[in-house]
Amino acid sequence: MGITTAYLLAREGQSVIVLDSRDVGYGETARTTAHLSNANDNRYVEIERLHGEEGARLAAESHTAAIDRIEAIVAEEHLDCGFSRLDGYLFEPPGESTDLLSRELQAAHRAGLTTVYQLERSVLPSFDTGPSLCFPRQAVIEPLAYLKALAEIIKARGGRIFSNAQVTAVQGGSSARVDTAGGATVSAGAVVVATNTPVNDRFAIHTKQAAYRTYVVAVRVPRGSVPHALFWDTANPYHYVRLLEARHNGREGDLLLVGGEDHKTGQADDADDRYTRLMEWARERFEGSGPVEYRWSGQILETIDGLAFIGVNPLDAENVFVATGDSGHGMTHGTIAGILLTELILGRSNPWAKLYDPGRKTLRAAWDFARENLNVVARYADYILGETLDSADTIPPGEGGIVRQGLKYLAVYRDPDGFLHEHSAICPHLGCIVQWNSAEHTWDCPCHGSRFDARGGVLQGPAVGPLAEIGEVVAHHS
Repeated sequence: MGITTAYLLAREGQSVIVLDSRDVGYGETARTTAHLSNANDNRYVEIERLHGEEGARLAAESHTAAIDRIEAIVAEEHLDCGFSRLDGYLFEPPGESTDLLSRELQAAHRAGLTTVYQLERSVLPSFDTGPSLCFPRQAVIEPLAYLKALAEIIKARGGRIFSNAQVTAVQGGSSARVDTAGGATVSAGAVVVATNTPVNDRFAIHTKQAAYRTYVVAVRVPRGSVPHALFWDTANPYHYVRLLEARHNGREGDLLLVGGEDHKTGQADDADDRYTRLMEWARERFEGSGPVEYRWSGQILETIDGLAFIGVNPLDAENVFVATGDSGHGMTHGTIAGILLTELILGRSNPWAKLYDPGRKTLRAAWDFARENLNVVARYADYILGETLDSADTIPPGEGGIVRQGLKYLAVYRDPDGFLHEHSAICPHLGCIVQWNSAEHTWDCPCHGSRFDARGGVLQGPAVGPLAEIGEVVAHHS
């Protein structure tokens, strides 16, 4: 989101500075499977219910325009980043009613996607999906190649990119100011906070979206055995599939990327089981699937009404903007953000502005708002009811656990050499108790999705600082 916005502003002759907490591409862009799609994951039936027929039309228009803009940038800048057009297929899980597909087809047509059509089955040769919808002219891209190419163009146009610049505060006004952990400050006419989830407020956005972990496995399949297309089902959580062809992965055979098994961040610690289920799901549908060669997880932000928040940050100055709530469409929402924020910053109107306004109130999403926030409230009950350890003695090397000492909750990590590292288990954002993620060796906040490394350093917002240090105890595990 941030790099695209900076690129488009630089093209308009604006002076831009990008502050990245680590290196460009280190964050969620490196973890996306990069489906460039106007087939909304929340379905047009639901978008129409929440935003009306005109809102659904604008959502379809903006996502289509985002894919077109990426294609145009790739062509104009002569980028070698694996962009290609292809069809996408949506189908129901086995045994499920196809009523949703029929209703979705009608809703997609009302939204202006009149080329969407229904088939008796998708183009998968080895698995009969049953009836499916075909969404023509979707696309794929190699996200890091694209991102890094844009970063180089930004610099060539006079923009500046600073890595390892952890932002700690943002202040709007006549001369906006951004503070960093290293002490450097930046003054600007406008600030865009494009940090997956905003790090510059405590409540305004975080009560209207929730962080989820999503999982991906990459399995080798015989070259040419899977059509070059996108595939999605309507399960909850749904599955998403794309192919990385042999010519792009440098080895014999194609790589099949299969994702899904989502859960709220910090509210499950069973990644191995989820990866296994993804592998089994793939083997049932894609003949010749080999063992898992790569696997990873990423973080997505699901908004209560299915669309991103892009625009002026609520309760903030008019020159502080946010881009968040990717809802599984990070590459397209990020490009929508670049287009829309460039227009807003330059004082131009855009028909999408109201639809994506971060301050919007979607009354028909009131139940979703209440449900998500009741879930957050329940996490605070962990102070009393949560499972904890009485001591760190049972924590093996390379693992962590929550230890309760009277009224204190400690996030205790035992490193591979057996030394203990103790931090407060209280997330510095809004005081929720973090949970150990044994698959990635991180502390994850189950309330708003902040993540910290094993030794307490902040990895992902909305928290901007580390877990409070208690001490480091030199005591080997016996």
